[in-house]
Amino acid sequence: MNLSTGSKLGMRVVALGYLFFLLLVPIGVILWRTFERGIGAFIEAISTPAAISALNLSLLIVAIVVPINVIFGIVTALALVRGRFPGRGLMQAVVDLPFAVSPIVVGVSLILLWGVNGWFGVLDEAGFRVIFGLPGMVLATIFVTLPFVVREVEPVLHEIGDEQEQAAATLGASKWQTFWRITLPAIRWGLTYGVVLTVARSLGEFGAVIMVSSGFPGVSQTLTLLVHSRYIDDHNTFGAYCAATLLMGIALVTLLLMTLLDRKRSNT
Repeated sequence: MNLSTGSKLGMRVVALGYLFFLLLVPIGVILWRTFERGIGAFIEAISTPAAISALNLSLLIVAIVVPINVIFGIVTALALVRGRFPGRGLMQAVVDLPFAVSPIVVGVSLILLWGVNGWFGVLDEAGFRVIFGLPGMVLATIFVTLPFVVREVEPVLHEIGDEQEQAAATLGASKWQTFWRITLPAIRWGLTYGVVLTVARSLGEFGAVIMVSSGFPGVSQTLTLLVHSRYIDDHNTFGAYCAATLLMGIALVTLLLMTLLDRKRSNT
């Protein structure tokens, strides 16, 4: 065994050890604490009205956020790649802003804007509650998931170029026909990958959502907030582990889907 082979082996051992203690051990502990009382107790813990409501609310937020981010993401990516306009660099920076700003700051900003004493507090006085309700949670989730579709579609648009789009326009196709028949099929895998990432982040978002949610079970409590509430407020450790396992299971399905899509995109 030469030095190069030994170094590669050592790097693999270090990487695997790092992943083992950082990921596999905590996940193993969660699974063990979840199922130590049996599968029946687990099903009972995730079948309570609060758990079902939290799951439904999480899925509802995903169902609202994903279409909005898909539309915004495609339009923004097209503008950044195909357009040449003043402020394009600033727009690039704004798209990446959620990566740099803490979710807690996002939540505080939304409260300052949409709260009772905020800039748009008149809506709350008129009976349309944004903060501590579903609209605020949706706004927070939209902000933190904003870049994913844009950043997955943008490199695909760079790669395919605009020759086919120009040819379609020359042949008399409208902008909508060109987009629907040329652009959208070409970016479908990047778009799908961005959607999967958006779903995963939406389901797991905690920092921004907890700032704009009342946290009441059955009202504005997502799965992540349910885990927090059971563990911190109710001291229901077993229930928290069960809710975390349910959330982890959904995330695992999303991750597997993302991996399959990535392989298919690489082979296309």
